[in-house]
Amino acid sequence: MYKIAKPFFIWVQTPLHAGSGNDLGIIDLPIQREKHTSYPKIEASGLKGSIRESFEEQKGKELDGFGKIDQESIDLVFGPENARSDGHAGALGFSDARLLLFPVKSMKGVFVWVTCPQVLKRFERDLKICAPDGSMLTRFFAKKDDNKSYANIPDELTVSNLSEIEVKDRKIVLEEYAFPVTETRSTMEFANKLSAELGIEEIKRKVVVLPNETFRDFVQLSTEVITRTKIDSESGTVKDGSLFTEEYLPSESILYSLALVSPLFVENEAKKGKFKAESTEGEIQKIKDFFVNGLPEVMQIGGNATLGKGIVMMKVVSG
Repeated sequence: MYKIAKPFFIWVQTPLHAGSGNDLGIIDLPIQREKHTSYPKIEASGLKGSIRESFEEQKGKELDGFGKIDQESIDLVFGPENARSDGHAGALGFSDARLLLFPVKSMKGVFVWVTCPQVLKRFERDLKICAPDGSMLTRFFAKKDDNKSYANIPDELTVSNLSEIEVKDRKIVLEEYAFPVTETRSTMEFANKLSAELGIEEIKRKVVVLPNETFRDFVQLSTEVITRTKIDSESGTVKDGSLFTEEYLPSESILYSLALVSPLFVENEAKKGKFKAESTEGEIQKIKDFFVNGLPEVMQIGGNATLGKGIVMMKVVSG
C-alpha cells in the first residue's frame, strides 16, 4: 500500500498519441479515453513505462543527496523488467493521467484552456488523496464563502479574465459557439494558483469553465485528427489499404497524475541499495526524492516519437 501520493502535471508540447488500438469508429487509431466520460487520458502503464525510460536514459547522472542513477536503483523503484526468482513489485506506482485543461480556439485571444466543474471536483478529490487533511487544496483553490474551508470549485460559464477573451456583451466565442460568461473570484484564484505552480503565465488570463456536457463535446470533437498514408517506393503512389487516420491530444493540453510511493518490496535489507534507511519513513522519503529529483523537465510519451510527437514538460508539485 502506498504511503505518499505526489501530484505532478504533464504539459503537452507537441501533439500526443496515447493509442487505444484499432477502433470501429471513424478514426482508425483513436487516443485513450475514459469509458464513462469519454475524456482523454493516458493509461498508468504507458505513463510509467515512459517515465522509467526517461530514468534509464539518465543512468550515470548525479542526483543531489543520492548519487548516480544506476540500474539497481531503477529496478528497485520501478520493478525489474525481466521476471526473476527474486522478482518484486516496484515501490513507485502511478495513477492514470487525467485531463485538467483542454485548449480550444477562441475568436479573441487565439485560444483558451477549458475545463468543467466535474473535472475540477475530481481534481479536488485526487488532491485529498495526497493530503487527506485538505492542506493541498490551498495550493489550487480559493476558500469557500465561509472563509474557513476549501475548496471553492468554480461554477460553469465563468472565466478568470473576461477582458482578455470577451468579444462583446460578456460573451466569448469558442470555435463557432458563443457563450455568455462572468468573471468570478473562484475561477480567477484557481487560474492564478495553477499558473504559479506550473509557471505558465497565460493560464491566469485564459481559463474558461464550461458546463460538463459542453466540455465533453469539445474534448471529443476538437482533438487533432490527421490522415496518414504510405507511398510505394517503386511506383511512387499510395499503397493499397495504407490510408488511415490517427488521433492526437493537441499541444497545450494539461493533464495531471499521482505518483504513489510505497516502501521497497525487498525483505533483505542488504538488497535495498541506496534506499536503505533507519526507518520506513526514511526509505519512503529517499524513493520520493529519487523520483522528484530524477524526473526530467522534458520527456516523450506515446507513439510516433520519430515524428516529434508526444514531447511534454513535467512539473512535480513542490513541497
